[in-house]
Order: sequence, then structure tokens, then C-alpha cells
Amino acid sequence: MENFVFQNKTKIIFGRDTESQVGEETAQYAKKVLLHYGGGSIKKSGLYDRVTASLKKAGVDFVELSGAQPNPRLSLIRKGIDICRKENITFILAVGGGSAIDSAKAMAAGVPYNGDVWDFYCGKAAPEKALDVATVLTIPAAGSESSPSSVVTNEDGDLKRGLTNDLLRPVFSILNPTLTFTLPPYQTACGAADIMAHIMERYFTTTQHADFTDRLCEAAMKSIIHNVPVCIKEPENYDARAEVMWAGCVAHNDLLGTGRNQDWASHGIEHEISGIYDVAHGAGLAVVFPAWMKYVYKSNISNINRFVQFASRVWNVEIDFHNQEKTALAGIAALENFLSSIGMPIRLKEMDVGSDRLEEMAAKCTGNGTRTIGGFMPLDKNAINEILKIAL
Repeated sequence: MENFVFQNKTKIIFGRDTESQVGEETAQYAKKVLLHYGGGSIKKSGLYDRVTASLKKAGVDFVELSGAQPNPRLSLIRKGIDICRKENITFILAVGGGSAIDSAKAMAAGVPYNGDVWDFYCGKAAPEKALDVATVLTIPAAGSESSPSSVVTNEDGDLKRGLTNDLLRPVFSILNPTLTFTLPPYQTACGAADIMAHIMERYFTTTQHADFTDRLCEAAMKSIIHNVPVCIKEPENYDARAEVMWAGCVAHNDLLGTGRNQDWASHGIEHEISGIYDVAHGAGLAVVFPAWMKYVYKSNISNINRFVQFASRVWNVEIDFHNQEKTALAGIAALENFLSSIGMPIRLKEMDVGSDRLEEMAAKCTGNGTRTIGGFMPLDKNAINEILKIAL
């Protein structure tokens, strides 16, 4: 097990009707906030009315910015930064899924910064301070409600990049599973694929003797595997929705990565796909992760042992001690079968992504071949191009 520091400041308020507490919680930090959300869904569901009523009751004034969308756009973030500066806002409340939350985090980092917020995402600078952010979560997927991470898309160049900094962790997040009852099956499935990917990025490690976090990862994956089909079949099953919502939060709050090195190559590859083609992040990960697995699983004996463990412990595949490769491939096939069964694509062609820009994506992913990505097996531009070909 590797040395680690685990610290997470986010207060989680979980359960039915907990959005009614948003006003009193927010009032502890600010009396005027930016309320950031997506389209009309929170108004149709009545969530907008409940949140704003709670804010007003607590004496919290607010300025609104709607328009958050999947693969959150830098142009909207810059607009939010301008609003916060003009209105002297020091607190941002995001109501929605990962897109609204990631946008809010970017705004929070950008407001006190003298330069362009994109500097943080392309590695030119690091935040030294940020506004406080809080969330009311409506889509379990990104885990941004308790993570230090934000991913945004720069429309100029189709670049999707991430920023990780502890200043970005929300001060509190409200998680009410009933808010997910109206999610369409496809969004539920995209969220599940995203959650599974967050866990697998940590699970596939070269660190030895990290069995405790192995078991935590396996439990989280098995909870998703069991409960997501229930959510799709019974959208208002509170218990199943609650399990998925909590698993999604824990999957990306850094607990499951303690004491181990992590990979994150699949996320890096997928960012190039959704940056260009604007596909749902979870759907892109459902395609990329199995392709990554097929490329790296037999690179050395340690790697194949990890895939055998994944097959056995997560998918209940019987280990063939005379043919480890057979067991490893059965685990990868089980993952693909699960993703397909919940309505996820498992090939690029299912998302109308062809072969014409594979080399471009591989180049962008590696700084035009100047670096490798991935902690489990370092991947250069050629390796990523091969993985994308497998994904086709």
C-alpha cells in the first residue's frame, strides 16, 4: 500500500426532501449567490421552486445563470465569471448533474483569477483561491458533488480538459434520490457507466497489497451492477436509486483510490471523443474502457492477475487456473454484456464515430506524442490509436 493523505471537506446531506435545507446551509456562507443550473427540467419537476423558496426563507438573495449542458462549455463559464464579478457574488450553488457542478467549479476558480480560467485547464496556472461551491445533485454520474475535479470543453479547438484542486470541493452537497426518479433510462445508464469507470480507474492499479480498497471498489461495482437494472425497470424504486446515488458519490470522493496508484487513461481518451463529437461522457467511457482492457490486460503477468481478480470477484467468473487469459477475457466480456444490457454503446460506430479522426484524438491525448498517459500501463500516441481502433 502506498502512503496517502485523505481529506474531504464536503458535507453530504442525504435523503428524501433534503433540498429543503439548502437555504439554511447556504446562509452559513453567503447572503447572495449565483444559482446555476441547466435547462427546464428542474422547473418542470418543481425542484427550482423548492430550492428558491428555501433560499428566500433563509434570506439568501440569488442571481441566476441557466444553460449548463453536457460537456460544459467554456463560453458559459466565462459568462458566469463576469456575472459573479459584476454582482459581487462569493458563493455558487449548482443544481443539476456533473455539467452544472463542473461549470460552477470553473467559475469559482475563475472569479478571483486575473487571467483566463482556461489557463487552469491547459496547465498554464493553478488556482490559489476559489469561491465556495455547493450542489443539489439530480444525476448520479460524475461524482463532482464531492470531488476536487472539474472537466470543461473549449469550443475553440474541440478541447475537453480537466482540473483537479482541493479548492474545488463543494462545501456541502444535497443528495435526494427521489430527484432521480424522472431520469430517462439512457441518462441513468450513462451515469452508471461513468460511475463504473471512476471505480475501475482506481481498481486497475500496479500497487500491491491494497486489498482493503480492492474490496471497497468491488463492493461499489457490484452495487451498481445489481441496482442499475432495477432503476431502469422501476424508476421510482427509492432503495435502488439511493444505492446508486451514494455509490456514485463514493466512487469519486477519493476514498477508493487511497493507498494505490491509479490509471485514468480511459478518461483521457474519452475526453477527446466527447470533445470532438459531443457524445455523453458515460457512453464514451462504455466504449473506451473495454477497448483499453483488451489492449493492456496481457502486457505482463501482474496485469493479467488483476484482470483475473476483476473477473472472479466482480463478475463471479470461475477462474481457469490453466488459462488465465480465458478468465480475463471472460471478465471483459461480462463488463461489455452488462453495459450493453443497460442500453450503452460498446463500439464507436454505435455513436456515429468513424475512423477519420482517430489519429487526431490520439495526438491530442498525448500532446502530439510528447507524453504518455495512464498509471496502469503508460500509453503513447500509437498505443492510444490502437485502442481507438479496437473501440471501433
